[in-house]
Amino acid sequence: MSNKIYKVNTGENFIAEVDIPGSKSVANRALVISAFAEGTTILKNMLFSDDTKYMMEAIRKLGNNVTIDENTRTVVIQSNKNRIFSDTELFVGNAGTAMRFLPTYISTGEGKVSLTGIQRMKQRPIKDLVDGLLELGVDVTYKEKEGYPPFEINAKGLSGGELYIKGDKSSQYLTSILLSAPYAKEDVTIKIQGKLVSIPYVDITLKMMKDFGVEVQNRNYKEFFIKAGQKYKGREYIVEGDCSSASYFFAIAAATSSQIKVNNVSKNAMQGDIKLLDILHEMGAEVTYGENFVVVKGTGKLKGISVDMHHMSDVAQTLAITALFAEGKTEIKNVYNMRLKETDRLKALNIELTKLGAKVIELEDGIIIEPSYNYKENVTIDTYDDHRMAMSFSIAGLKIPGTIIADPDCVSKTFPNYFDEFEKLYK
Repeated sequence: MSNKIYKVNTGENFIAEVDIPGSKSVANRALVISAFAEGTTILKNMLFSDDTKYMMEAIRKLGNNVTIDENTRTVVIQSNKNRIFSDTELFVGNAGTAMRFLPTYISTGEGKVSLTGIQRMKQRPIKDLVDGLLELGVDVTYKEKEGYPPFEINAKGLSGGELYIKGDKSSQYLTSILLSAPYAKEDVTIKIQGKLVSIPYVDITLKMMKDFGVEVQNRNYKEFFIKAGQKYKGREYIVEGDCSSASYFFAIAAATSSQIKVNNVSKNAMQGDIKLLDILHEMGAEVTYGENFVVVKGTGKLKGISVDMHHMSDVAQTLAITALFAEGKTEIKNVYNMRLKETDRLKALNIELTKLGAKVIELEDGIIIEPSYNYKENVTIDTYDDHRMAMSFSIAGLKIPGTIIADPDCVSKTFPNYFDEFEKLYK
């Protein structure tokens, strides 16, 4: 964390146009698939952020040829077909997708590989994934605290077979095994225990696997069957814009009676977070869809809402800030997994919203926000090294004078130039 701050200038009635970078969720899936794929894969509209850079460096250290051109937002990958790894340690910072997607990829090869990250990463659970790998015969050893990174994989190939995996904390454990399952020695059947969270993200995984040539039998999200021996085929692939990153500009338009055109996103995006637009429309905003853009127009009036965000918890913070400027209470439900992210997001929201003067009830798996008519000015918002805290609370600063965002550079995790795009509002 740095001592740098960003003071938000108030404003409303903006007419602006912003550009959204590639999706982190899509980019990091594409990188893992490319590390398997036969031939050359060219990824376009690539996101260059902390999380994707950690993933690119990891697959490079694992023997894949990775060529980067940030100017054209292109990455070219030639895979390490043999997947024989020299003994190495991979440091992935606080990149949850890298920490969760890489272990199964590593397990399909041979060699000793350790995974570690920053201190917060060492507090983020990995047990459900490791338990699944153990069922598939993988040799995994925790190096510090059981159930948490760091850990070492002594890879000797992925045996395949049947395994159970818990679905109630993160869909990324399932995605990890899905992405690598075609390269197991035998067919893989994954059985889900409990309720599967973030199903739209599972759908992204399944669609991308199909785009690269692998079929998965999805048995009503209760069971998944992957036939061994299928191969990903290298190809040119465009990484769609990040709907989570776009969400802040959708909300800015709704909250400040503005009209904002958001480029590189569309109604047909794979990401479930695009559904935030339906919520904002229900609250009172106007939404127009173009071929590769969305225009959101605030009407000057928003009403509170009660909504289950189980499948799009990454935009729950965006909605929580929007709720400050709506009439009536807003309740965000069924988002326990927000507690397992870069920080405990429900706790962080409670603290920072309360500092601004909102009435907040923090629930075990949700939050209720009752707006105030007299918010506190000149408040410094702590961001907890969480990119989404910084970006979402910038919305509040447009309406509440003197709002300061601490450690704004934490947005580098997924949207390094966020505040450059934000500044376009004032031009």
